[in-house]
Amino acid sequence: FIRQLAHDLRNHLNAAELQSAYLMEIAENNEVREEIKRLRGMIAQVGANLQDLTAALSQPRLTRMPYAAKDFVEDLQLKLAADFPQEIANVKWDASAVGDATLDIDPQLLLPAFLELFANAFRHERAEGVISATARTENGRFVFTLSEPKQNFTRSTENWGGEPLRSLGQGHYGLGLYRTRAIVEAHGGELVARHDKATSSLVTTVTFPLAP
Repeated sequence: FIRQLAHDLRNHLNAAELQSAYLMEIAENNEVREEIKRLRGMIAQVGANLQDLTAALSQPRLTRMPYAAKDFVEDLQLKLAADFPQEIANVKWDASAVGDATLDIDPQLLLPAFLELFANAFRHERAEGVISATARTENGRFVFTLSEPKQNFTRSTENWGGEPLRSLGQGHYGLGLYRTRAIVEAHGGELVARHDKATSSLVTTVTFPLAP
């Protein structure tokens, strides 16, 4: 339903874009042309948002490639620092047990999926304290654990990331974690979460197989 609705709305947006392009051509007043330019930017943004929405609900299609596990962790750290420069100091990393293992992944999908975990940690029910990120390889699998301070956490973690559209807000539709879980599972992996009452932490663990 959402895919069909987004498709129909984008058809209307395309028509609006064509109309605004025509107005740009015939407008003689520079102020009017600037307003039309801003209008076209808003139309383009709505179209991009709809495209992101349908992508979040689509089945991931992987383009796998060999990727060193330590390179994956380093690239994740670099992207995290670029996307969240004000938050990176609050993340404590431990990737000493990654070793020389090789992954068989689609980094164009998997890196943004991991970044979504951090984005959620920064955005939702944030408590005081350091966020811990641990990466290691064991028993033929890559294991990533994210521990974030969460006090008074009451939600169920039984089907974490498996229920889209549960948490809605302006510009956010509860699809980020759902998309992340779908990408992890497409890699033959698993995403689980639990709340550790002793440390008041939400612990999210992602595992998937290493390259054969």
